[in-house]
Amino acid sequence: MARPLIGRTVRRLRLERGLTQQALAASLGISASYLNLIEHDQRAVTASLLIKLTEALGVDLAALSGSAERQLEVGLREVLTDPMLGVEEVPEGEVAAAAASAPNLARAVLALYRAWRVAREDASGIALPSGRRMLLPTEEARDFFHEHANHFPALEAAAEAIGRELGTVAPAELNHAVAERLRRRHGLTVTVGPLDGALRRYDPAARHLALNETLPRESRGFHMAFQLMLLEARDAVEAVLAPAAPSSAEAAALIRIGLLNYAAGALLMPYDAYLSAARALRHDVEALAARFGVSFEQACHRLSTLQREGARGVPFFFLRVDPAGNVDKRFSAAGFPFARFGGSCPKWIVHHAFATPGTLRVQVATLPDGAGFLCFARTVHGPAPRWGEPPPVHVVAMGCDIARAAEVVYADGLDLARAAVGIGLSCRLCDRPDCRSRAFPPLEHRLALDPAIEGAAPWRFEAKRR
Repeated sequence: MARPLIGRTVRRLRLERGLTQQALAASLGISASYLNLIEHDQRAVTASLLIKLTEALGVDLAALSGSAERQLEVGLREVLTDPMLGVEEVPEGEVAAAAASAPNLARAVLALYRAWRVAREDASGIALPSGRRMLLPTEEARDFFHEHANHFPALEAAAEAIGRELGTVAPAELNHAVAERLRRRHGLTVTVGPLDGALRRYDPAARHLALNETLPRESRGFHMAFQLMLLEARDAVEAVLAPAAPSSAEAAALIRIGLLNYAAGALLMPYDAYLSAARALRHDVEALAARFGVSFEQACHRLSTLQREGARGVPFFFLRVDPAGNVDKRFSAAGFPFARFGGSCPKWIVHHAFATPGTLRVQVATLPDGAGFLCFARTVHGPAPRWGEPPPVHVVAMGCDIARAAEVVYADGLDLARAAVGIGLSCRLCDRPDCRSRAFPPLEHRLALDPAIEGAAPWRFEAKRR
């Protein structure tokens, strides 16, 4: 909590609440000048003052982590180091100041850059079939969930209300209870059998939900829960979606489906019960999946949503990536600064997990700024469409701040200091000089080329001018 970014976070929270420095300082029992120094990261924050800040700003300690500012700063750095923009090098201090003092302007820059990238691809002959140029709906949906820290109290409440009506049901019997509610309340029958090209198909006229026979039991349960939420939690979902005003029908549909998936997970893994089990099992994902009758990926995803005010779980980031390095799911309650527009570090455990299918891999990762994370990753497989076609495979990865590692079973037996592996956000943003896995040099450095020297690292470059 003593990281420098806390000053920027305090300033953002103060401005969001319409408080002057004088008013907030008075409630904290300090002078306005001292608060000004804190907001500019020129004074440390004591533990007692942290507590006062949470009370005055109406947040908990996790909200002061600075993850939002950090992610915004990473995005700006990526934008400003794109050589296609042809801009002069922007000092890191200016980037940090922009993210801290003008966050709305910084977000606008990221939106403009994203639109420019789409337009540039269009100009290169990768136009959409319709010829239109638009913001990618996947990025818009991803930003929506990130801005809400992947936690939606209204959907938790809707799932809990349905759960109470289902009564006390053991996890092993919940699938049957959901199927019975679909039948009795909605006149809907569920069948399992062959489905050509679909995993789930719902026919509203026939009141029939068909599930593909290749789905494992836990996936069938999730699809039934999704269908139940589609019928009973639609109003709650639309109430969450409406204020976002998505820019396209595609983005709205992606967000809506994501919210329904969230609600289904909340029904199958009730918040209080899941948080209690996670703490008791010390976040052993495979044990949690077995206890609640869900898949490894579903259990991981639910862990990343446990951010209820007053009852927060360990803040985890969640990532799902395919063998080509494409990220199709990404949430970060842990404040991990994902690269928005480029690839991730090849030394990160996410990529190594593909080499050991089905085996959970653990890594202590240290970023260039010194932030440390306990990361774990494992492959997950979907059903193959047909004989001869490889089944879809992804790696699901999670991680938390190294300060919370003792609460996670995967840290047992690790020397957290000696086991640390230095990684970067992406090669173009990482200035580690001795990395043998580097794909290309950082964009803010000049290459130091000498035919008489062949170094162990693939690229040699000069230190960045300050």
